[in-house]
Amino acid sequence: MDRLTAMRVFAEVATSGSFSATADKLDMSRATVTRYVAEMENWLQARLLQRTTRRVSLTDAGEQALRRSQQMLALASTVEEETASSSESLRGQLRLTASMSFGHAHLASALADFLQLHPQLKVDLNVGDGTLNLVEARIDLAVRISSEPEPLLIARPLAECASVLVAAPGYLRQQGAPQTPDALQSHRCLSYANFGKSVWKLQRGDEQVRVGVSSHFSANEATVLLQAALAGGGIALQPTYLASPYLASGALVTVLPEWQMPVMTVYALYPSRRHLSPAVRALLDFLVERFRTLPW
Repeated sequence: MDRLTAMRVFAEVATSGSFSATADKLDMSRATVTRYVAEMENWLQARLLQRTTRRVSLTDAGEQALRRSQQMLALASTVEEETASSSESLRGQLRLTASMSFGHAHLASALADFLQLHPQLKVDLNVGDGTLNLVEARIDLAVRISSEPEPLLIARPLAECASVLVAAPGYLRQQGAPQTPDALQSHRCLSYANFGKSVWKLQRGDEQVRVGVSSHFSANEATVLLQAALAGGGIALQPTYLASPYLASGALVTVLPEWQMPVMTVYALYPSRRHLSPAVRALLDFLVERFRTLPW
């Protein structure tokens, strides 16, 4: 039995709680996943997982085995990366997480170009706006947009993230364009559920206002609100990295262009400077250079 592979399969099943999801992620058949887990249990002479028709959970022995397996997998990855660092090529797998909108708009193409430079590397990108524990999820690098990054993580700025109010021309023809921030209160507003859902902050020079908006449609993901705005659903607060192509084409227009929204920062976040692998260092440097001149 390839015990390292068995530990990797077991760890994925324990993390996802699903044999089928593990099979999809590792590009194996479900039967192969089941066999690896059974071989792990035979090897350790203990039941590691409790299986029911609805869920998979860890036994006490399974929790201990998971911790040790994760340590062994991390050590194997470090050995592989350190070996690679002594040669000219980078090897191994990088695990990243990012928001769906930034991953779709810019990060996916950046990673594709990075992998062209380092063809022996692999990247696993987890997209979503939920907060992950980077250590528990074994994430090497998180790309997040924030005004205050999590203090327990190392944060390296990649780019500024400005936002703008946008709407479809058809919506503004029907409803009229607001001329002041207060006029937003009478419009259909599309709000981000996790940020500024009912209050939008605007600034013009030294003048700052907070406007309570009526959110007729909220979502936890920026690209969903973008599509709603394109369909004429109302006025949306959008990051310029996402909205710029549609503003350039005329599919969207800027609302209250003389007013600015708070500027945030695109950060690369990672747990520790210690033992930072050559592959992560290379990717960090690549992303800093990639976004030095903002494509949006």
